[in-house]
Parts: sequence; structure tokens; C-alpha cells
Amino acid sequence: MRSTALGDGLDVSAIGLGAMGMSAYYGPTDETEAIATLQHALDIGVTFIDTAEAYGPFENERLIGRAIGHRRDEFVIATKASAEMDDDGTIRGRNGTPEYLRRAAERSLRHLGMDVIDLYYLHRVDPAVPIEDSVGGLADLVREGKVRHIGLSEASAPTLRRAQAVHPIAAVQSEFSLFARDLLSNAEKATADELGIGVVAFSPLGRGVLTERIRSLDELAPDDARRGLPRFQPDAFEANRRLVERVELIARQRGATVAQVALAWILSQGVVPIPGTRHRARLDENAAAAELVLSDDDLRHLAEALPEDEIVGSRDGIDAPAGVDR
Repeated sequence: MRSTALGDGLDVSAIGLGAMGMSAYYGPTDETEAIATLQHALDIGVTFIDTAEAYGPFENERLIGRAIGHRRDEFVIATKASAEMDDDGTIRGRNGTPEYLRRAAERSLRHLGMDVIDLYYLHRVDPAVPIEDSVGGLADLVREGKVRHIGLSEASAPTLRRAQAVHPIAAVQSEFSLFARDLLSNAEKATADELGIGVVAFSPLGRGVLTERIRSLDELAPDDARRGLPRFQPDAFEANRRLVERVELIARQRGATVAQVALAWILSQGVVPIPGTRHRARLDENAAAAELVLSDDDLRHLAEALPEDEIVGSRDGIDAPAGVDR
């Protein structure tokens, strides 16, 4: 796996691994396979692992600590300060104060069993706290050696500018896929590029829609959180599946899978995808996308096959204007 640069001197594998589903949200989990998948990631060069205190809550960080603690220095571990939570997991709401960010970071270090976090994100901007204060608190953690690099998630272009003026931002993480292209039109990507901030794409496979594996809602577990999302409602899902079938035709012409084409498209935009999976076979499939180079004709055919105005349903049910912190 080749490496790529984010911002602030941070190098990561060109494709990462989102670990959230190993512990939460997508139905039953298998810790044995999850640990095997995390360990296999290193064997194939996928060294950029993404988690958050909210995943579980806390269980995903603990899982990663158990799985890769003995090879910790070979990974780049990213985690996030999420909505304020008590130590028992009770959610209190957003809190971007330096005091809470310190408490959350120290708790994540304990759960991960690590001395330093490679990349620490503010999971969501707190509208009640100036971003300068939040980033200042994160910068203090860098100076103290608890965090190496800092990032933001779903931050608008103006927020990125204000944050970068306080401390170098290594990455901004946003949802980005063929089904979610907002950051190309709301100035977030352009601003990140201008400021030298890397862009990381979560849900790069449209939460599984941009694969050949979910062909029916019946394939989702009853408690799968995706059942509550707009694009996973029956009519929307069927309409969007028809769009994915067009991508399947392009994938077959390239001798690739839909997932690989979708990830290669993200790489062509200069963005680092972190597709989530709980299985080694899917990890191998995703990692192979790093070797797939799409031609100009491929990119044009994808744009024609999947026009944004034909995608049905919002991505997460949050009605926020383009460019506004979510």
C-alpha cells in the first residue's frame, strides 16, 4: 500500500480502515474476526485506523487497543472527541471546550492503551464554543505530547480558515462518496487544499450502498442503524440501487468491483478514504482499489451514470445548508 500526505507532516496509507462497525451500529459484531481484520490490515499495509470515543461508546477504542497494542508504532491511529459523555457513556451534548477535550483525550488514551494519539479530531464543531478555543485546547494537547496532530470533522470552509490560524490542522474528515459530493461544491475541499489540510472521507461507500453486497434491505440486521436513514427507506433504496447498477457496468469493464471503482474515484479527487469493514476479505477488496487508476473516460462515465440530482434522500437526515458546520 502506498502512502499519502495529509497536512502538518502526517503521512498515512492511501486507503485507511474505519473501525466503527466492528463495535456498533451495523448489527451483530464478531470480535474475533474484527481483531483478525485489524491485524491483517497491517500485513497488507493499511496502517491508518479510524475510531472515536462514541463508537460503542468506548468499546471500539478498547477493541483497537487489544488488537494492535503490541504493534502500536506501526499504525497511525485517529480518534475523536465526540459529544460530551460521562464515563458510563451517558451523552450530554456537544462540548468543544478545552476542558472537555482534555478529559476526552485522556480517557481515549486509557481506552486505547496508548501514550499518544496520532490524529485527534474534534468530531463535530460546537456552535457554542469559538473554534479558536477548541483548537487552542487541542493545540495544548499537542504541546504536552498527548496528541501528535489535530483534525476537524464536517467543518465549513470559514471554520477551517479560523482553525488553521490557531494551529496547523492535519485533516478534515467529512462524508464523501459518489453519493455525497457536497464538499466539492461548498468550498470545503478547495479551502482544505489551499491551506494544506488533508481531506479524509468517511462512509466512502455510501454506508454500503456503493457495493455489490447490499441488494435488499432484508440483508440488514433488524437493529442496523442504517434502517433509520433517508437513503435506506424502501423507495429511496430501490431508486439508488438502480444507480449503483450503472456503476456495476463500469466496474465490470475495468475488471473491478463497484466498491473498488467508488474508492478509486475518491482517490482521484485527492482524498483519503477510510472504508469500514469487519471482514478480512472485504479489507483486501478495498485495499486493492489503491492500484486502480481511473481514466478521464471512466470519470466522465461515472458522472453520467450517477448524476447528483438523481440520488434520492439526504445522506443522514440532517437538513443543513451547504457549507454549514453540521
